[in-house]
Amino acid sequence: MEEINEKSNYCLNCKTKPCSLKGCPLGNHIPQFIEQIKQGDYQKAYEILSETTVLPGICGRICPHQKQCQGSCVRGIKGESVSIGDLEAFVFNSVIDERDSLLNCYAEEIYKNKTNKKVAVIGGGPAGLTASAFLAKRGIQVTIYEKYDYLGGLLVHGIPEFRLPKEIVQKSIDKILQLGIKVKYKQQLGKNLFLKDLENQYDAIFLSFGANQSTKMGVEGEGLENVFGGNELLEYNLHPDYKDKIVAVVGGGNVAMDCARTIKRLGAKEVKVIYRRARKQMPAEDKEVEEAEKEGVEFLFQNNIVRIKGKNKVEKVELIKTQLVQKEKDTRLVPINVEGSNYEIKADNIVMALGSQVEPYVKELGLQTNQWGNIQINENYQTSNPKIYAGGDLAGVKATVAWAAYSGREAAKQISERI
Repeated sequence: MEEINEKSNYCLNCKTKPCSLKGCPLGNHIPQFIEQIKQGDYQKAYEILSETTVLPGICGRICPHQKQCQGSCVRGIKGESVSIGDLEAFVFNSVIDERDSLLNCYAEEIYKNKTNKKVAVIGGGPAGLTASAFLAKRGIQVTIYEKYDYLGGLLVHGIPEFRLPKEIVQKSIDKILQLGIKVKYKQQLGKNLFLKDLENQYDAIFLSFGANQSTKMGVEGEGLENVFGGNELLEYNLHPDYKDKIVAVVGGGNVAMDCARTIKRLGAKEVKVIYRRARKQMPAEDKEVEEAEKEGVEFLFQNNIVRIKGKNKVEKVELIKTQLVQKEKDTRLVPINVEGSNYEIKADNIVMALGSQVEPYVKELGLQTNQWGNIQINENYQTSNPKIYAGGDLAGVKATVAWAAYSGREAAKQISERI
């Protein structure tokens, strides 16, 4: 408790509140909830957080805080930022065993807004769970359709246990379901679930099943055995035997870090992360990179893959050095291959962790998509079918849990105003 008191007292409760207004995608009332920690009223702190988020125990642990709230903290200008993530996680921990804590926050509004309107939410990840909670808060009857036999999406199968304990995810979900939300498991679009049927049963549909197909580079040798997609490795947990193997992970985001750290823990002899830009340009959270380095992961910055070599399976990777240049229309430095700097490294496995894209079947839903294959939405989160809404990765929202949750919350607001 002494440490928590010290961290909360470090907050200046400044007038401008850039941590909330600029740094937090969800616009959490950060100085206000920290003030309640100072007063020792943790329930009130949780109530303040619950005005904008239903995932404080999760975001407090895995958000890229230094790039978001803590990166905008006034105290960080001349010293250390306030430990906002730790404080947010602490508040959730203080109510973690009170199953009805979120229901108690929303009960009055649920009762006041009660309606016969019904909404189907397809996908139980961060966007879907958040949308469901805020729809329920507005008195709307919500049913989540989930393709697995569990909720959470990438919170369960995309983020390793060592970063996000499954107990925290489950207790977060339990609190959300206490709002009266129904769930139908093992329901997958195009197989045993169809939009046309749902349109006849519900006043609106919210699509939030994510985009978890790994992006490919299109380089020679990518079709060889032992070339894997990072998203799929984490989602299905179908890892090969890494013992005494050299594994190259391509990418610089948190998925790349999660893959590298997981593979190292599964016994790989060497894990090398290949990233075409410099370290300071990595989208991964600094603490995740630091943890990976501590665990023995090697980083090859400013390197690009030219081709993957081998007869049937991976044997070597040809790399080329890059230099970073400023181009007129780009906001950050662009990596350019340095001619003649090619070299090879040995590798037994390659993991592509370059980002994600939607599954091919999305094109068969009859909804307009953009050039990247994401479902096209307007400012109201409506698709080309005005009765169907979409959010999260599926709609091309920034790929963090907080941004997915934000899209779910805002979509819920738009839906509730239109049905």
